[in-house]
Amino acid sequence: MERCQHRPIAHVAKEMGISRACASKWVNRHKDFGEAGLLDGSSAPHTSPTRTPDDVIALAYKLRRTKKWSAAKISVELAEKHGITVSTSTIQRHLRAANLHRRRLLDVDGEPLREPRKITARYPGHMIHMDVKKAGKIPDGGGWRIHGRDSDQAKAANRAKKGHKVGYTYFHSAIDGFSRLAYTEALPDEKAATVIGFWARARAWFALHGIVRITRLVTDNGPCYKAHAFERSIRGHVARHQFIRAYTPRHNGKVERYNRILAEEFLYARQFTSDAQRSAALQVWNVHFNYHRTHTACGNRPHAPQPAS
Repeated sequence: MERCQHRPIAHVAKEMGISRACASKWVNRHKDFGEAGLLDGSSAPHTSPTRTPDDVIALAYKLRRTKKWSAAKISVELAEKHGITVSTSTIQRHLRAANLHRRRLLDVDGEPLREPRKITARYPGHMIHMDVKKAGKIPDGGGWRIHGRDSDQAKAANRAKKGHKVGYTYFHSAIDGFSRLAYTEALPDEKAATVIGFWARARAWFALHGIVRITRLVTDNGPCYKAHAFERSIRGHVARHQFIRAYTPRHNGKVERYNRILAEEFLYARQFTSDAQRSAALQVWNVHFNYHRTHTACGNRPHAPQPAS
């Protein structure tokens, strides 16, 4: 703003790499509103002439609760009896926002039945959640995150990819829903044989922390977890193998949240120069997450004391 007071706006805009119209807009905002005019404003329009009136939405809610009618039926009713033209999709959108879009979610009085419920483990070993997160392999010397996308190293890595795929590293994780103890390994694939080996090592690791009885194993519907060989391997060690509903990862939310922590605080938190270096550092991550990192569900304390070796 100071430069625009003594120099042409077009010259200042060219130095900043923006158009003259953009620079002029900000200068005028500063003149009219001061420093507050430079802050981001709401993108919502000042007026919405075609917005559905609130009384019409309330009437649609009433018809849904009392008559249990569909959005198409409500649209016809509003047009024929009340002279109000509202599309079916608009009514459906408002019904979804009010959690009234499915009949099975309404009680006899038309009120929503669906309420968010927590997945609560009652004791250590009550629920063990398992999942796999894959991350691209790191070429020797580091990838584009270290050198940049246009660097010579990144271009050489891209040329090396032609003709064969670099592939992924699969991070298999198991987390106890009660204590939040988590065990992770970096493995080459997510086949049933690999998962069976990981499950055996994870079970032994949990046993070192006093979790010898596992009531329920919660997984998604991946082929490796549905394989007959894996089912045979957990038989006798788990009372129940629970599959979550398809395309509903929140039902396995504890390990999904852990995968996000793993990505934010380990996978992309520092620069690795090779895939082997990242896999070796995973052992340090297991120690840090379980014995040093605090967790709000554990009263802002680490998950467990480190067992004696």
